[in-house]
Amino acid sequence: MPTGTENATSVLVSDEVTATGFPPRKSRMVVLRRLARQRVATLSLAVVVAIIVLAAVAPLLPLADPNKINSANRLLGPGTPGHLLGTDELGRDFLSRLIWGARVSLLAGFGAALISLALGASVGLVAGFFGRWVDSVLMRTTDVILAFPGILLAIGVIAALGSGLTNAMIAVAISGFPLYARVTRGSVLSVRELDFVEAARSIGTSGFDIMIRHILPNILAPLIVAFSLDVGLKIVVTSSLSFLGLGAQPPTADWGNMIASGRNYIRTSTHLVMIPGLAIFTVALCLNVIGDRLRDILDPRLKNT
Repeated sequence: MPTGTENATSVLVSDEVTATGFPPRKSRMVVLRRLARQRVATLSLAVVVAIIVLAAVAPLLPLADPNKINSANRLLGPGTPGHLLGTDELGRDFLSRLIWGARVSLLAGFGAALISLALGASVGLVAGFFGRWVDSVLMRTTDVILAFPGILLAIGVIAALGSGLTNAMIAVAISGFPLYARVTRGSVLSVRELDFVEAARSIGTSGFDIMIRHILPNILAPLIVAFSLDVGLKIVVTSSLSFLGLGAQPPTADWGNMIASGRNYIRTSTHLVMIPGLAIFTVALCLNVIGDRLRDILDPRLKNT
């Protein structure tokens, strides 16, 4: 005959399965199948994956040195033999700089979003689980940060830390973590009183273990959606900081500083601005399409659609 502890554990496992909406082992396959039904979302995912792969294997591709200056070939147009996308104002191969710039821009966007996710999820998890004065202190601090316009707060943080890609990522992450803190807190408040959490408390599980092992896995869906929507915004913001000279510093290729260096030649060499701008637009749009579809898939009210 099972003991009280075994009964509590069985309740815990059973409720955790139903809390997510589908069995954990099948959840990823369900998400992938539903995502595959949407052609636009599938195409968007393929585009993002292709850009990430292209950026990852850039050192292995037969590309010209992205920082090699050749004044004799400056401002060549797209389609020039030997320079598929032309050259910039210093004669550097634009295709090479675009692909190498993808490494920097994607790293900055995903890195800043991951830092925001880690910081915001931690704050929201603690605030929602413990409540009372802990919740008040953490969330009021979050509200203060949220009161500042994101780009202005990021510029202020960079002014204190100094310019550079790493500092730009930190600044953008700090300005963006309230989104995750609020999403996490709201999800924790809806989960912390469920039976499987009470069962964990009844068998003496520590608060830290309950948060990490039982609550966090059951609130991942809204965090995944928020992350997928936020990465595109982070890429845009970090590129904006690079455009202002506060992010990646020359001669490092970055989509933002490529636009900044080409804006003086927009009348005669439009490709210097249009191509990196189109790259930013494409990645941000595809990530938003993926995030919007993930929201529909992971919403339990729409899971049968």
